[in-house]
Amino acid sequence: MANINKTKGVIGILTGGGDVPGLNPAIRGVTIRAIREGYKVIGIRRGWGGLIDIVRDENADNSENFFELTEEVVTKAARTGGTFLHTSRTNPSKVSKEDMPNQYKDKYTDDINDLTEEVLKNLDWLGIDIMIPIGGDDTLSYGLRLHQEGFNVVAIPKTMDNDVPGTDYCIGFSTCISRTIQLANELRTPTGSHERFCVMEVFGRYAGFTAMLPTLAGASHRCIIPEHKFNIEQLTELLVEDRKKNPSNYSMVMISEGAMIEGEEMVFEDSEADAFGHKKLGGIGDMVSDRLKTLSKKFNNGRSIGTINQKLGYTTRCGNPDAIDSIAPMAFGNIALDLVLREEYGRLVVLNNGKYGDRSIDVIESGSKTVDVEKYYNTDRYRPYYNIFEDQPLFIMASQIAK
Repeated sequence: MANINKTKGVIGILTGGGDVPGLNPAIRGVTIRAIREGYKVIGIRRGWGGLIDIVRDENADNSENFFELTEEVVTKAARTGGTFLHTSRTNPSKVSKEDMPNQYKDKYTDDINDLTEEVLKNLDWLGIDIMIPIGGDDTLSYGLRLHQEGFNVVAIPKTMDNDVPGTDYCIGFSTCISRTIQLANELRTPTGSHERFCVMEVFGRYAGFTAMLPTLAGASHRCIIPEHKFNIEQLTELLVEDRKKNPSNYSMVMISEGAMIEGEEMVFEDSEADAFGHKKLGGIGDMVSDRLKTLSKKFNNGRSIGTINQKLGYTTRCGNPDAIDSIAPMAFGNIALDLVLREEYGRLVVLNNGKYGDRSIDVIESGSKTVDVEKYYNTDRYRPYYNIFEDQPLFIMASQIAK
């Protein structure tokens, strides 16, 4: 057993998937409360990757895989963005032969291997009683797997796409929206100066919340989302119309990375998939930008309109968290500790209709959380409806819960 002496108990915490602002405040929320309640907290590095890389030997150097968290460490980190525990997209239930840690290579020789047995042994070796994973539905799906194996798990939702089922809000979403609005407004300067279209590609594989909310706030004339395949000629005509109506003679469109043109499929950067089966998206903005230049002649008296094509991408997930992503993650962390103290495991911390709470962790596999197109998205005008506000929660259409 590792040199981690039990007190009231030992809590492990990790962050998986993409980094977002708000992760460090969540880690702080868990850690400070846990320490004051008599627990030790172990930070697992690189998501689930740190747990499968552990060498169960007292003399092994596991400093790259875990370390004990203190109030001093988490308080300093909470002021910053990203995750000081680092992250990965490792799925312990699907580890390829090429990615197999050296200590398991003789035991696991299939092309794809399930290392859950080793994860459970490593947790026992560390003396960890409870795991608190923070991540999106991929990271949390393995948390559900551990819960099903009988391990104590309390999960916290995180993703810029805000598409974890069962909760209105996921850590990182608010800052993403704030950054997107800011960047879109800054892009008006060159777009207006050159009288062009501005095409902004934003995150959103299957859900269009990160394009819908900024457009609702006025950051863009139109938005294209994954939930509805669009007609490129129709979009071009609308943008030409918007440009003509604008005294500065420009128009802007926000496009989710998972959006698809009618008759076509998602656009990927390459064919390589991560451990959860997802290929890296990217390129729909480039494609739309090129076609707008050509098609604009049809609606602009034979004259082509230039484009400014910007993939906002990681610029929306860098830097410090905004106010909501500083406060809500702190609350999430404390709710997770409430559940631990009550010994209520297999739960997902949530925010629904403006109120904090928790749900069964298996809600993450109950279906997909996407924009309700019929209710919120005008498929003729490629933009949100503007008549759906009364009695709605803070983020309007992001309140949808999986059925």
